[in-house]
Amino acid sequence: MSRYEASDHEADIRKKKLTRSRKYSWLIFGLPAVLLLLLAGAYLYFVEGFRYEKGVGIVQTERTTDAPFSFYNGSAQGEASTEGISEAADTYVQEETEIPFEPHAVDSTQPENLIAYTEIEVNGEVQDLSTFSPWYNMDFSYGEEYSQVEGVISFRGDNFRNSPAYGTADIKDNTITPLWQANTGGLTYNGASWSGSGWTGQPLIVKWPAEVKQHMNMYDDAKQDDDLVEVIYACMDGYVYFLNLVTGAPTRDSLYLGWTFKGSGALDPRGYPIMYLGAGYDSNSGTSRVFVLNLLDCSTMYTFGNEDPFSLRGRLSYFDSSALVDAASDTLIYPGENGIIYLTHLNTQYDPEAGRLSIDPDNTVKWHYYGTRSSTASYWVGMEDSAAVYKGYLFVADNGGNLMCLNLNTLQLVWVQDILDDSNSTPVLNVENGHLYLYVSTSFRLGWRSSSTATVPVWKIDAETGEIVWQHDYTCYTEDGVSGGVQSTIAVGTGDLEGKLYVTVARTGQPYSGVLDCLDTETGELVWEHQAYYAWSSPVCLYNADGSDARVAYADCAGKLYLLDGKTGQILNMLSISNGSVEASPAVYNNYMVIGTRACKIWGLEFE
Repeated sequence: MSRYEASDHEADIRKKKLTRSRKYSWLIFGLPAVLLLLLAGAYLYFVEGFRYEKGVGIVQTERTTDAPFSFYNGSAQGEASTEGISEAADTYVQEETEIPFEPHAVDSTQPENLIAYTEIEVNGEVQDLSTFSPWYNMDFSYGEEYSQVEGVISFRGDNFRNSPAYGTADIKDNTITPLWQANTGGLTYNGASWSGSGWTGQPLIVKWPAEVKQHMNMYDDAKQDDDLVEVIYACMDGYVYFLNLVTGAPTRDSLYLGWTFKGSGALDPRGYPIMYLGAGYDSNSGTSRVFVLNLLDCSTMYTFGNEDPFSLRGRLSYFDSSALVDAASDTLIYPGENGIIYLTHLNTQYDPEAGRLSIDPDNTVKWHYYGTRSSTASYWVGMEDSAAVYKGYLFVADNGGNLMCLNLNTLQLVWVQDILDDSNSTPVLNVENGHLYLYVSTSFRLGWRSSSTATVPVWKIDAETGEIVWQHDYTCYTEDGVSGGVQSTIAVGTGDLEGKLYVTVARTGQPYSGVLDCLDTETGELVWEHQAYYAWSSPVCLYNADGSDARVAYADCAGKLYLLDGKTGQILNMLSISNGSVEASPAVYNNYMVIGTRACKIWGLEFE
């Protein structure tokens, strides 16, 4: 069943019920047709839980939660109570603004051109892919519908991956004021040292409802602060830090997990106090894995992914991706650098009044693939970027030069586009003139295509077919471990910046130079360019409440943070925030920005 509409199966049931109602009402009672229609309408309204608000254009489906349900077989699982689960999670509202979307391959994007095979494992057993048929179809809407939580809750905000800023800024004087700094540390394992915040390293920012906050292990002053906005930052020293957005003061004890967190975590879009967090490197505690954390008491509820025998990359178990959750089916979606996409039914139970939270995963499906160019030496399987999703279709780039569109409900590849090289750039979805496109780029892995320089394109892709609409090429340098090309994620402008995108390209022009380019989304042509040291951090668009004078901010690997006019590229301000590198991407809440550095500092900044 889709999130917003009844499934064909349910529709058939209602049709049969309604037919029986008509038949026996006429035979037994002889009621007039008008009365019968009124009764049928009342039946649909009160029993089936549908209503249409005239003039608003909203269809609302209320789903009962008498017992947990299984994503894959449609049966109730157990008898755990769901009493107290927030109404927002039981009621799904969608404006009727969806676009026609029927993904399919053309000759140039047929999956077999680049993918040798795919396989699935269901609850520990390899299954014939042709027989896979989940009961509950995932059906994501636009990015702004992903969550009603106040804040930035995943890498780039939502399932379209284009919302790293929450709210609007009120910037008049273009000043950047440092408000606070918090110290982090480092972690060393097997000769590799990781310090501070790395790539992608985006913090999460959230304003918890008072009902949720009262049951958290926060300090009393934080718990009593009605205006508190909490920063949750997993760093490469193995800690998760909890900080006050405005003051930088700790809101609770830091959580030590003991693994390096290079990527960005994610919070549950239903407002449940759950954090999903993947480790990006092994440690003295063991091989890396995914953690599902209870943010009421900071306990670990579940881990998975470490040394998975279904992996085609041996013991490698790194997870830099930022997860998504399908709220309607209670399903966690997590791509891994081990080449597996995990779909896990969490069986979540949350009572906000009592402060009780649990998960009991009861169904897990794993999907993996092998590319036609894949080997142990190059074009590896595995995903370090984060997936974007629309409807039941997942879009993800991989280490092996493939941009893939996967049907989440059949686990069949729809199309695959060749993106040349190891990609760390998360695909960004954008609707333009009633059609869905995605923007993505790639990096330059030394020796795969060249040992000197190579072309790194920025692409606009038709999300239905995978066809290239346009590409804008850069010539990039690279070295082992410090890749050139695009390591960041593209920012697509809206409102005052509609028709523009912003991308940082590393090691172009000169070996350690880079650019922030503004490109026209219609043509791919250059609008303006800002040249500086190379950058891995992703740019962020900042919008005033009235939509005017939009800015773009980004940090480079020389430790400088720039504020630019989004239309002209004029430098409005620059602040040095590190003597070392800034690889992490920032998150923004109204006028406040939080960003970490490799020099073991978290910065809280205010734009004015």
